[in-house]
Amino acid sequence: MISVIIVDDHPLVLNGFEFILKNTSTIVLRGSFNNAKDAFDFLATEAVDVILMDINMPDMNGIEATEIIKKQCPDTQIIAISNHNEGSIALRMLKAGAMGYLLKNVSTDELIEGIQAVIRGEQVLSKEMNFILTDKKDPIPSVSQREREVLRLMAQGHTTAKIGEQMFISPLTVESHRRNLLQKFGVVNSASLIHKATEMKFI
Repeated sequence: MISVIIVDDHPLVLNGFEFILKNTSTIVLRGSFNNAKDAFDFLATEAVDVILMDINMPDMNGIEATEIIKKQCPDTQIIAISNHNEGSIALRMLKAGAMGYLLKNVSTDELIEGIQAVIRGEQVLSKEMNFILTDKKDPIPSVSQREREVLRLMAQGHTTAKIGEQMFISPLTVESHRRNLLQKFGVVNSASLIHKATEMKFI
């Protein structure tokens, strides 16, 4: 039996996946959670084989949650379940440690086969995502922790001077980080930078 938990904040999605998994003879559903914290608390004392992980959640996005879980539970396989068909988000999720990326319109058979496949050590992608990632691999910028902090403060609307004060660096250093970020994300202004970084779940 393959033990599974679901982490998704949409009740309809949870109910749908619960119904599928509870009626599958080779899978045992150990729990359903609508936020990452509750899943972390469960995993602190319980081991599971597979986690179905949403991307957008209220307390923490699925990419960050996956990174944390893979450090704490390296043998647990994670499959992203998402409405997002952007290649950049899928690549970031896979880079975080997920073994699969399935869209939420996945069929029952595809979901069950995907769970069984990751247990065998195989990567699983929805047909649409496989086409997108094969056709065009969106580059994932390599962003340092300091640059990520600059991004976060920019998104909050802080000025260069204010960011420098909060990070204990000079305004010139802040501007240097900003220019590097513009280049890494392939954009020309701060508004486009924040928009793209948000889409790619960097902030």
